[in-house]
Amino acid sequence: MQMKKKILLTIILLLLTACSQKNIMEPTDPNTIRYVAIGDSYSIGEGASQQESWPSLLTKHLQQENIKIELVANPSVTGWTTQDALDKEIPLLKEANADFATLLIGVNDYVQGVDETTFNQQFQLLLDEIQKEVNQNLVIVTIPDFSQLPAAKYFGDPKNIAQELRRFNEIITKQAKERNLSVIHLFELSQELNKKPEMVANDGLHPSAEAYAKWEELIYPIIQKKLL
Repeated sequence: MQMKKKILLTIILLLLTACSQKNIMEPTDPNTIRYVAIGDSYSIGEGASQQESWPSLLTKHLQQENIKIELVANPSVTGWTTQDALDKEIPLLKEANADFATLLIGVNDYVQGVDETTFNQQFQLLLDEIQKEVNQNLVIVTIPDFSQLPAAKYFGDPKNIAQELRRFNEIITKQAKERNLSVIHLFELSQELNKKPEMVANDGLHPSAEAYAKWEELIYPIIQKKLL
């Protein structure tokens, strides 16, 4: 029964299509940093609006600090895996002529049963492709924990979910460190926020707008320091 529920929710997630930013924004100032956010529901802001997503909030925050940056594209889509990012997001990253990128992906690889070996290979390929465009101007964000959220029951035992997501994050962190890329650890913060009802979206699975704002507070200082 648990497996049937997991398959059903996976199908639901794949059918969700948050409005990704497929059109490339063109800054008026040619000296503007061209930022592209690569990811899934967590980057497009599922559970809130795209304007309330952490990449949008981050861009506005950096602009307020007189850093010339524009989120020229956010092709992230709810339900997408590393393979989806390779197939559908990397082409737009190239087209956008990006100077800087963030990457938060992997939860759907776990949900869809991708094994750790395959995930490791796919994540490596994804980093290769992103770095071809932005070199070291890439910041990695680890997968948040959703195991204590109301909808987590559709994925199995919450203890197992948390443990398995930790292993995926270990892969992400190891690969980032091998490339000397900055890593922002979201897992522990998400666990704290998930204890508060106002930090959970109505679907019982994604962060609320308030939670995305808290994520941005963690993410901002690292990226602000990198871009200065």
